[in-house]
Amino acid sequence: MSSVEKNSVNAIRILAAEMIQKAKSGHPGLPMGCAPIAYELWGKHMKHNAKNPKWTNRDRFILSGGHGSAMLYSLLHLFGYGLTIDDLKSFRQMDSLTPGHPEYGHTVGVEATTGPLGAGMGMAVGMAMAEAHLAKIFNKPGFNVVDHYTFALGGDGCLMEGISSEAFSLAGTLGLSKLIVIYDSNRISIEGSTDIAFTEDVMKRMEAFGFQTIDVKDGNNCDEIGAAIEKAKADTIRPSFIRVHTEIGYGCPAKQGTASAHGEPLGEENLQATKENLQWPEKEAFKVPDEVYENYQNLAAKGEAAEAEWNKRYAEYRSKFPEEAKKWDAFHSPVDAEALLNDEDFWTRNEKPTASRALSGNLINKLNKLLPNMFGGSADLAPSNKTEMKGEDFFSKENYAGKNIHFGVRELAMSAIANGITLHGGLRTYIGTFFVFSDYLKPMMRLAALMGLPVTYVLTHDSIGVGEDGPTHEPIEQLAMLRSMPNLNVFRPADDMETAAAWYSAVTSTRTPTALVLTRQNLTPLAGSSKEALKGGYVVADSDKEVPDGIFIASGSEVALAIEAQAILKAEDKDVRVVSMPCMDLFEQQSEEYREKILPKKVRARVAVEAAKDFGWGKYVGLDGATVSMTSFGASAPAAKLFEKFGFTKENVAETMRKVMANV
Repeated sequence: MSSVEKNSVNAIRILAAEMIQKAKSGHPGLPMGCAPIAYELWGKHMKHNAKNPKWTNRDRFILSGGHGSAMLYSLLHLFGYGLTIDDLKSFRQMDSLTPGHPEYGHTVGVEATTGPLGAGMGMAVGMAMAEAHLAKIFNKPGFNVVDHYTFALGGDGCLMEGISSEAFSLAGTLGLSKLIVIYDSNRISIEGSTDIAFTEDVMKRMEAFGFQTIDVKDGNNCDEIGAAIEKAKADTIRPSFIRVHTEIGYGCPAKQGTASAHGEPLGEENLQATKENLQWPEKEAFKVPDEVYENYQNLAAKGEAAEAEWNKRYAEYRSKFPEEAKKWDAFHSPVDAEALLNDEDFWTRNEKPTASRALSGNLINKLNKLLPNMFGGSADLAPSNKTEMKGEDFFSKENYAGKNIHFGVRELAMSAIANGITLHGGLRTYIGTFFVFSDYLKPMMRLAALMGLPVTYVLTHDSIGVGEDGPTHEPIEQLAMLRSMPNLNVFRPADDMETAAAWYSAVTSTRTPTALVLTRQNLTPLAGSSKEALKGGYVVADSDKEVPDGIFIASGSEVALAIEAQAILKAEDKDVRVVSMPCMDLFEQQSEEYREKILPKKVRARVAVEAAKDFGWGKYVGLDGATVSMTSFGASAPAAKLFEKFGFTKENVAETMRKVMANV
């Protein structure tokens, strides 16, 4: 290796260490140990263009060990992505472009928000699935317009997390040969040697999953690393797993190979010793030799040339295959919200009582005819979740063109994979499971909300209405959990019209994921339901008075129950309004004037009705109101018996309102 290349590798190490030292916090261990991997991959094997970070056919790189963000920021700076030295100096500071962990949409060149270990591995599998699917749909002989790799770099922690095993098991089953996972094997965890809790043979595990496994003995040998990457690319039937034996904190004499190198600054004295040990030519902090910048510019130019070549081929492709070009544009364009809003078939009323999970299934199949890039499935529950696109093949090793996905019983990985598919671009994905298992989805749903990814979650069997399966399968606290999450629309529709509104909201969203919380039991179409459901809350059955005596607020199957209770009170000359609240999140986004119109402050007699925990309803019922809700877990019995046992009857709902009215 020439001196310029040696200094180019060490530039990553030194910049990372200096960022962390200036911030007085961070994780120097990974950047210093993995710098040769990063240099070799980004400089000589990865197809990317700093001048167009969103180039469709770029290779994707996910730093699954997101704590090593200083390495990624060093790369983005050195390759000319627009991060300046001042940006590096602002590492981990307020409003900087260099936050503690990489954030998608915040820092140019960051492909995914990472930090929770293993999450990046799952998202990388999703990206590889998207690439394989789009390649099968669009590529023609001599015109591989979709032809790129997904690289994921992570360490021991990523492999300890169960999400990586879930995701890699599926990746091997699917034979995703464009997925290359690089394992930073430094044998150190925060508490010490990995031997204290992690002694399995990782290579045998990955081989069992169906990966090609490659071992790099010397993590400082760029030639050996490069040969491994090329060997990985040469395998066209399996994903590849490259273990690279590295040393955490490499270059720092006092901390190299120790747990203390993981998550704390080196210290000024150790930083200077590191520079001397690595024979770094610059004494000034954040100073990089001109010849190093020039080397990176030359490497970056290769990516610019690669895109120019692709652009030429892509233009020829569009000319030669106009129908495919038209389809490509449809895949890469947002949903025509106005056209869908005015699509009569999409909004056709359902005449008979039907479970909202079944209504959702009908809508998925309508949307599949309207949106060519639908791509989704369920965690082995498609018959129950009603998530299958009828007449479409299943995505498999033998048929990447399939639009339905068998995720297997892998909820956590499924939600990460959905993020990866969406991050890749060109596809609109949805995933499904039972609502109670949203507990398994939640960490990756949180990342979707944080990244602004419009993933759709089909969450069925929404309450004690599950019945005989009992409390393990009856969600109680999950609505409150998901509603508490920023930038996630939680939709619990009451009938066919509201279910259509929920799906409309989901597929037209560009920056917000949507959870569709759906019933197993049948829902009767409501005479007063309408597209007003798109506002999150609206009057579904009004009182005759301009100012009602009281207000019922309900969601899902309990809206009909509230309307029945309204009729009881009407016979007693108590005039009550019923408000359907399918989506609190959207209701809160409406104007103050609209919200006051629906829930006038002067009406203090309010009762919320929902077969879930009451947490979150307080802001709507106030100090004087009440809830008919769950205060315990459910039980195993027919659904009708459970609703009666836990007080979800029209008589109890009406009586609850009477008591509130008496005390106001």
